[in-house]
This record gives sequence, C-alpha cells and structure tokens, in this order.
Amino acid sequence: MSAPNRRTLLKSALGAAAATAGVAAFAPRSARADHHGDNKSGQPFEISLAQWSFHKALGAGEFSNLEFPAKTKEVGISAVEYVNRFFKNTSDEYLKELKGRCEDEGVTSVLIMVDGEGQLGAADDAARKKAVQNHEKWLKSAQALGCHAIRVNAGSSGSFTEQMERAADGLRQLCELAEGYDQSVIVENHGGLSSNAGWLAGVMELCDHPRVGTLPDFGNFRISGDKTFDPYKGVRILTPYAKGMSAKSYDFPEPAPSSVTEGRGLKFDLVTMCKIVTDAGYHGYIGVEYEGGKLSERDGIVRTREILEAAREQLSA
Repeated sequence: MSAPNRRTLLKSALGAAAATAGVAAFAPRSARADHHGDNKSGQPFEISLAQWSFHKALGAGEFSNLEFPAKTKEVGISAVEYVNRFFKNTSDEYLKELKGRCEDEGVTSVLIMVDGEGQLGAADDAARKKAVQNHEKWLKSAQALGCHAIRVNAGSSGSFTEQMERAADGLRQLCELAEGYDQSVIVENHGGLSSNAGWLAGVMELCDHPRVGTLPDFGNFRISGDKTFDPYKGVRILTPYAKGMSAKSYDFPEPAPSSVTEGRGLKFDLVTMCKIVTDAGYHGYIGVEYEGGKLSERDGIVRTREILEAAREQLSA
C-alpha cells in the first residue's frame, strides 16, 4: 500500500472512530457488508444458535460437538454457530461426520467462532503473521462444513492508533487467505478496544477488504473494568459492516415475558436491538447467545429464541 493511500485510509479510519461522538452524522465509506444470510423467506431475520450458549454442558462432557446439531434442533433452532474449542480435531473425517449430522437434522452451519490462535493485531510482524497462519485450519473447516465465515478477535497492544493499524493489517492478511476458501472474516466486539464500536469501525475502514466485516454482539460492550460503550449506539455503528449478529442475553426480569436482559453492567432490550439492525438493512442470521445464570442453559436459550421470534413477528407486521 502506498504512503498516500495509507494516510488516506488512516484518516478515514480515525474519522470512523470519531463516530463515538455522534452516530447520525457518520456515513461509513466501507459500509458494503453483504449481510450474508439475507433470507428469501420474507422474514426480517433468521435465528441461529451460538454454541457458547451450551458451554457449561459441553465443558462438563454432557454432550459433544458432534451432538450439537441435534441439541440445536431440540431447542427449536435450525442453524448453528460453532466455537472452535469444542472441536475434537479438524480432520477431514471428523468434519465429514459433523456435516453429516447437520444434514441429518436439517441444520445449517453458519460460522465458526475462533479463539486462542494468537493476536491478529500483534505488535510483532512475525507474531501477527503466525496468528494469520494459525487461523487457516479454521477457514478450511468452515468451508468443509458449509459455513460462510469465521469469527475472529482483533486483539492488539499499543496506542489507540497503533492497535487500529495492527489489527487492520492482520485482518487484511487473513482476508486475503480467506479468499481461497470463499470465507468472510468477521470481528466481534469482544473486550478491550474492540468493544469501543468507534475503534472497531475504524479498523473496518482501514482494513478495507470486501471479505472483512463485523459480528456485533448486543452485550459485549465492556471495554475494561467499569468502562462500557452504550450498546444501542455500538450496534448502530457496527451494523453497516455486519456479516453476522449475536443476540447476547443475560438474566431477565420477572415476571416473564420481558425482552429486557441485564448482566455485566449492561442492560438492553432485545426487541429494540432487532429493530435497530433490521432498520439498518441487516436481515441475516441473529445468533442466540445466552450467558445468564438464573435460568438453565436450555431454558435461557429457549427464552431468548422466543423473544427473537416475537421481535420478528412485530417487525413483520
């Protein structure tokens, strides 16, 4: 990339970061996300299940990754979002078996959430390149399962601008690799600066690749300690880049039904969030991701699914 181009992109990226001062005045240059999963059913959005909703049961060995498609159907959902830590391996035989289980259940594989493969925004160039290489097996796995994307993290270190540049560089390298697997690379607001929606929008601008995008998580706007980013504002900023969406839910006030969820210092209304994203033109999958403690994992998933279904009905009226 030439120096003038880099300066231009960085200026645009920092302008995107300034969106924290006012969403309405912000028009993202790179807001071209394909919102993969745009459905032909006429529904405002589709519903999937993030595997992390069952992380306690999976961690306790109550069932395996191969059984996840069947468990998903049991809670009334027909699309899955995997988490890489629950894969026994990434062999061709294992992936073929998992894909077969999905086909047997009539379940669609949407994406794989990837953690623990190194910082894509590492300060050291070699470490950044190694992190990109570590993600390749998940691109291959996602392609084999019929997914459209892997969800990654934009972890980095340094100043606000340095982290933006480093994360954008690592993501661009990974996007170039992803082209060979026909996959998108989507970034979740997942703590640190990535939970500052203005910063993450800036990373999208600076990366400037058609395969990069965001996966806005309704409830992951804790930056550090007690410092949070307004979840409604954050989702508005990130949705123009979205190629996935996560309906994080925590605990619900009683009596039911209530579409408000509260946890980790954040409180928001799931129906309002669904309206925000569909008003912005997103009609792809919204993944149920329950992390509450008062309901069981299964009951929390069902409660969240029911709220999303009610939101979808309201938005269809």
